[in-house]
Amino acid sequence: MAQRPPRVLDPHKIPVIGVDDHLPALPAGVLTPQALRERFAQSRHWTPEFEGDGRFLAEREPADASVLIALVARPDGPRVLLTRRTDHLRDHAGQISFPGGRAEAADPSVVHTALRETEEEVGLAREHVQVLGQLNTYTTVTSYRVTPVVALVQPGFTLALDSFEVEEAFEVPLDYLMTPAHHRRHALDWAGVQRQFLSMPWQGLDASGQRREYFIWGATAAMLRNLYCFLR
Repeated sequence: MAQRPPRVLDPHKIPVIGVDDHLPALPAGVLTPQALRERFAQSRHWTPEFEGDGRFLAEREPADASVLIALVARPDGPRVLLTRRTDHLRDHAGQISFPGGRAEAADPSVVHTALRETEEEVGLAREHVQVLGQLNTYTTVTSYRVTPVVALVQPGFTLALDSFEVEEAFEVPLDYLMTPAHHRRHALDWAGVQRQFLSMPWQGLDASGQRREYFIWGATAAMLRNLYCFLR
């Protein structure tokens, strides 16, 4: 049986082999709430750049999950709601993620899973959320088939974080994430095969007002890049 590639535990140590500044940034007019609604209402074909980040773990049965790409409609432009996971979790400890999680048998749809998990993790009430649509499923090396559900979120909400799972919630400007000059490609070799992943480091203020780097990478960065491809 073929060995599975090792997990990347410290992505900062993986060499950067390039920056995608040759690709155009999405113009501001594409990122307005109305333009986003119109794009998701269309049915034209698009091709995701990333479909997954590796083979499933052999010791786990594949499971379905959903995440919410929540685009908060701020006056200066939409911002993406992200979380930093707590350090003790089994999967993706300390990483930057979208709110969301594993589907339950009682969930009637991938959208319901994303909304339920988001409300449980960060306390975002559904009355503030307008679902626009969903992107293609993304498979992770930790044996999840993840459906990204994209939604506009109206300000005025109050978050209540699940302290077991979520260390922090924060927002990143959508236009920053939709600018490929901020997309870095990392590569490592394993068993003669090169594995690549994206990162989108962002400097922001944490809950205490201190500036810090939020290292967005892996599946989260890949799904954001797929959103870029969809909107482009």
